[in-house]
Amino acid sequence: MAEPTLLLTGAAVSAVLGFGWLALAMDTHWEQVHGDAAPPPSLARSLRLAGALALAASLGLCLAADHPTMAVLVWLMLLAGSAMAIAATLSWRPQWLRPLWPRGITAR
Repeated sequence: MAEPTLLLTGAAVSAVLGFGWLALAMDTHWEQVHGDAAPPPSLARSLRLAGALALAASLGLCLAADHPTMAVLVWLMLLAGSAMAIAATLSWRPQWLRPLWPRGITAR
């Protein structure tokens, strides 16, 4: 079994990535980060799907690290912290989110 610290670190990274992708799926945040028009609808759908899968992966990693009641509590705390981190980044340095989805990558 994997080390709980590694699993929880992966869960935290997944949660931050998930909220970052969900934020980039929104027209306003995409424009903040990339400075150009909103993403095409197919790209926005891909970003929302990637965000949802990352948040689900975060829950899975939390469940693998601890018993279910503690895992859900930790996951909810990770969600709150990750959402605040992305919100702070968007208000302070939105260009820092650019590596999450570079402009040249398109969805099918």
